[in-house]
Amino acid sequence: MKNRITILILALAALTAVSCNGFLDTGLDIKATTESLATNRGSIWSFANAFYTPMISGYSVIDGNLFASASDEAEQTSASNTVIYFNKGILNSSVNPLWTYYNNCYEGIRAANYFLDYVADGKGVALLQKNRNLTTDAVNYARDLASLNWYIAEAHVARAYYYAELIKMYGGVPIVEKTQEASGGAMVPRSSYEECVEYIVKEIDDWKDQLSTSWKENAGYEGRLTRGAALAIKARVLLYAASPLHNPSHDIAKWQRAAKASADLISDPVLNYGLDPDYAAYFRGSNSLTSKESIYIVRRANTNDLEKNNYPIATSGGKSGVCPTENLVSAYEYIGAVNPSDPYANRDPRLQASIVVNGSDWNGRTIAEATGETDDMANANASKTGYYLKKFLTDNLNLTLDQKAQHNWVAYRWGEVLLNYAEALNEAYGPSVVPPGYPMSAKAALQQVRDRASLSLPPVAAATIDSFRERVKRERRVELAFEDHRYWDLLRWKDAATVLNQPVKGVKITKAGGTYSYTVVDVATRTFNNANYYLPFMRSEIQNSGGTLEQNPGY
Repeated sequence: MKNRITILILALAALTAVSCNGFLDTGLDIKATTESLATNRGSIWSFANAFYTPMISGYSVIDGNLFASASDEAEQTSASNTVIYFNKGILNSSVNPLWTYYNNCYEGIRAANYFLDYVADGKGVALLQKNRNLTTDAVNYARDLASLNWYIAEAHVARAYYYAELIKMYGGVPIVEKTQEASGGAMVPRSSYEECVEYIVKEIDDWKDQLSTSWKENAGYEGRLTRGAALAIKARVLLYAASPLHNPSHDIAKWQRAAKASADLISDPVLNYGLDPDYAAYFRGSNSLTSKESIYIVRRANTNDLEKNNYPIATSGGKSGVCPTENLVSAYEYIGAVNPSDPYANRDPRLQASIVVNGSDWNGRTIAEATGETDDMANANASKTGYYLKKFLTDNLNLTLDQKAQHNWVAYRWGEVLLNYAEALNEAYGPSVVPPGYPMSAKAALQQVRDRASLSLPPVAAATIDSFRERVKRERRVELAFEDHRYWDLLRWKDAATVLNQPVKGVKITKAGGTYSYTVVDVATRTFNNANYYLPFMRSEIQNSGGTLEQNPGY
C-alpha cells in the first residue's frame, strides 16, 4: 500500500477554523499557520470536519455519472467513456477507473486519524478551555465539549465507513490507525477481508452509543454521522460478509449475525426511521433531507451536472448519459392487464418514478422515440436502449439558464435496511420465521417495501429459502435501482459471472397508424472475468508498498 496518503498535515491545517454550526464550510484559510492552530480551538472543528470531505457521492462515480452503466442497469451513451473497462472486463493494474476512491477513502481515514491524534490525551479539552472563562461562557463550553465527544465517536465510525467502502471494492486492505508521522513511517501490511470486517464492527460497537441519535434539533449539525448511520454501516458490512462471495460454505452463523445487525437497527427504541410515503418524490431535490427514510446523506452544493449528463439529447443541454436497459425495465412487475402497444402501463409505479419511457411527459414535452420524432433513437447520442434516467433528476430544469437543484446522495436509507434484514433473516431462518427478539419475518419486511410502492402489487408468496432469495434479489433490483447497489450485489451473490456476461438490451420503437410497437433488441455485449470480483490495486501502489501489499488474483 502507498502509505503516504495524500491528505498532508499542512493541507489539513489550512482548513477553515469553523464553528460547530458551520459543518459544510470547508473553505481554505490561507492565514492559518501551525502555530496559530495550536492556540485556536476552532482548529478542532476544522480537523473534525475534514474527515467528512472525501465521502462518496454516487452521482459522479464514473465518467462523471452514476455507476449504473457498469452493471446491467444502464448503458452509457457516449462512446468515449471509462466504464468500458468494466463492460469489457479489461480492468488491470494500470487501469482502474475507481482508483480515485481508494485514495479518497484513505484520505478520509488519515483525516480521522489526524483528528483523533490532535485531541487525544486531553489535548482537545485543554484547547477548548484555553483563553476562556468557564463560568461566564459555561453554556458555550458545554456545547463545545459535547460536540468534541460526538466528533471523536464520529471519527471512529467514519473510519468504519471508509473501510466498508474499501473492502467492498478490494477485499482485504491495510488497516491504518495512525498517521504516518505517528507510526514512524512504517508500512502497513494488508489485512484479510475477515479481519477488516471485525475491525469495522468493533469500531461501530465501541462508539455507536456515543453518537448523537438525531441532529433534528441542531440543524447546523445535519450531515454528521449518527447512531443510526453507524448501525446501518454495520448491517450492510455483515450482509456482504455473509454473502456467497465471502461465505462460500454458507456458514449460517454469518447470516444470523447479519440478520441480528439489521434487527438491532430496526428495533432500536430511540431511532425513528420509516419508509417515506412517496417513493418518486423522495429522491428529488431536498425531499430526502427531511424524510424519516433517510439514515445518512452525503450533502453537496446545488448543481445541474446530473441533469446535463442525463437529460435526453433532444432537450437543450442534455447528453442522454446513463440510459436504463430493458434488462432492468423487465424486472418491474405488471399489476394489471398487459397492453402490447403500451408495455409501460399497469406496471409497478417505481418504473415511472425511476425511468423515462417512450410517451413519458418529461422536460415539458412528451418523449417520442420512433423514426422522425423528436427523440428518434437514430439521432446522434440519443438513447441506445429506448429509455432515459428519471430517478434523482429535477424535471424541466432550464439548463440554458444554468438553473440548479439539490442533489444529495442518499448513502443509507430505511428501504435498504428492510431489504438487508429480509435477505439475511431468510438465509438464517427462512422467509416466515420470526426468531425470539426479532421484529418481524423476512417476508413481512419485504412486504413493507412492496406495499410502499403500491398496495396493488401481488403479495409475496415464496415459501422456501431458495424461492424467497430470488424475490429479494428482484426487489433489490427494483427498489434500489441506480443507487449504486446492483453491481456490488451481483458480485457478493457471485451472480456477476452469469449476469454480466449477457448482452444488455433495449427496445426498438416503431410507429404505424398512430400505434407504437416495441421489439426487444441487444444493445451491447458485456464481459466479466472471475478476476473482476475484486478490483485491482494499481501497480504503482504495489511497488510503493515495499512488498507489504499483495495484488488481488488475476491481475
